[in-house]
Amino acid sequence: MSTIGQLYIVPTPIGNLADMTFRAVSVLTDVDLIAAEDTRHSQKLMQHYGIDTRLISLHDHNEGQRAQQLLEKLQQGSNIALISDAGTPLISDPGYGLVNVCRQAGVKVIPLPGACAAITALSAAGLATDRFKFEGFLPVKKLARTQALEVLALETATTVFYESPRRIADTVSLIVETLGQERPVVLAKELSKTFETFYSGSAGECLAWLLADDNHQRGEFVLLISGVKVDKSMVSNEALSLLKRLMQELPLKKAAAITAEQFGLKKNTLYQLGLTLPES
Repeated sequence: MSTIGQLYIVPTPIGNLADMTFRAVSVLTDVDLIAAEDTRHSQKLMQHYGIDTRLISLHDHNEGQRAQQLLEKLQQGSNIALISDAGTPLISDPGYGLVNVCRQAGVKVIPLPGACAAITALSAAGLATDRFKFEGFLPVKKLARTQALEVLALETATTVFYESPRRIADTVSLIVETLGQERPVVLAKELSKTFETFYSGSAGECLAWLLADDNHQRGEFVLLISGVKVDKSMVSNEALSLLKRLMQELPLKKAAAITAEQFGLKKNTLYQLGLTLPES
């Protein structure tokens, strides 16, 4: 009776090669095959750590077909590691299709903790981390990008994006247009590399910083946008109490509307306040 193999999800460094974990090196050395987003790119990492495990490509354009091939190898007993070019696989990188078919087929998927640009930036940005949302890359087309940003007008959680150097100035300019030049923003670039930089300020200040020197636009960016701060002092204890009671029985949107009508408050203010309240 053959033993089914295991799929390991292995994060790789986002810049500094020393951020590779001991466990990651051990797994990549011991597995039978490594599925990499770009085998040429990953080969440099393998050489650095003396790993000679065979590499096979798995990227956006071949994942559908490759996932089935890798599943067959796993079912035949091979252990496989999945890596991306940098950071944790599947976080704005390929791999969902492979993990999905493995889960459906009963193949064990073992994730290793490790580098992730979004979490690394968030931990040092100085923005609220009790609630945050990761949105990956913004749409390429300006209209779609604008619409995606407009949704954040009343968002209370910190929002995290990835952005390329060639688009970063245009994107921050759109933030100024859609969310206002005073919205707090943090730009984190070249994380873990020699020229790692964090720049924080209003959206207008961040745009001015980017435009002041072409070098400021170079490198891979994590863009963080602060959530809207809800002024709880505008809501009386009686209104807050009613909102909490209604939230136990009704959807938040309906609870906010009823409370707003009862106390002459703005529905959006109460809705955003409701998002910050713990569930009871």
